[in-house]
Amino acid sequence: MASNRIGRINEEIQRELSALLRTVKDPRLQSGLFTITHVDTTSDLRWAKVFISALDKSQEAEMMKGLKSAAGYLRRELGSALGLRYTPQLQFIADDSIEKGAHILEMLRDPQVVKPANPANEHIHLEDEE
Repeated sequence: MASNRIGRINEEIQRELSALLRTVKDPRLQSGLFTITHVDTTSDLRWAKVFISALDKSQEAEMMKGLKSAAGYLRRELGSALGLRYTPQLQFIADDSIEKGAHILEMLRDPQVVKPANPANEHIHLEDEE
């Protein structure tokens, strides 16, 4: 039951942070596009790891610095929005899971990498292969 509560809190933190990040005036955060992929909060609500995926990997280091400097503001605003007893300290972590997923999908679509499991099915062509 407690893990279900933490899951709901994680989703709410992710939703609120997504809205709050638009209000941050740091130029390092204004220049690039990024998304919050996942939030992982400790059971005592003292710490929250916020996983960030940047669209442009060349700007990722600067964006992480901007997020770190805005963490106090974000925590204060998050505390007033959520109304929890403890507002967790925010720890921002770069997440490359979207990039890895895109790479795996690209490999799966490459006929040189992935061969048909059954040679009898080689005559079947998918819609996007035409």
